[in-house]
Amino acid sequence: MWRNTIINLRDVELNDRICDREVRVIDDDNTQLGIMSAAEANRIADSKNLDLVKISPNATPPVCKIMDFGKFKFEMQKREKDARKNQKITELKEVWLSMTIDTHDLETKAKAAQKFLRNGDKVKVSIRMRGRQQAHAALGVEVMRDFYKIVEQDSVIDKQPTTEGRNILMILSPKK
Repeated sequence: MWRNTIINLRDVELNDRICDREVRVIDDDNTQLGIMSAAEANRIADSKNLDLVKISPNATPPVCKIMDFGKFKFEMQKREKDARKNQKITELKEVWLSMTIDTHDLETKAKAAQKFLRNGDKVKVSIRMRGRQQAHAALGVEVMRDFYKIVEQDSVIDKQPTTEGRNILMILSPKK
């Protein structure tokens, strides 16, 4: 029961800090001892050289467990560390193109983008328009569409190619 709940270790009440009149007590081998006073539950925990820990303070009456709090704290920290280690952080990689890019160069940039996408990262494709290119933004959007045709099997468009000031941006995310 208490293994599935996330407990903030700083807010845990234990031993003499538990001042509720009645508590439901669970023994260290997960057997229920029933509802009793906090003082009586503390005496039982002391006789076993263990701690009385309030694991469910919002229940009526609050649920307390007799356990070795140091061992419990260590296990919780270990679980949190494993959870942080196993989570994948997606990064946003960027690929710059130009409006006058040649087909071979476009394919080379697409290969780099496919590598990022296969690693699970998102890719931001950018074109910076210079000078008179700003009058022909549609050509840049066309370059973006050609780029997407190459990487289509590995990606999904998160954000369609749009002109924002001097830049044309498109965001791709990996296919599931």
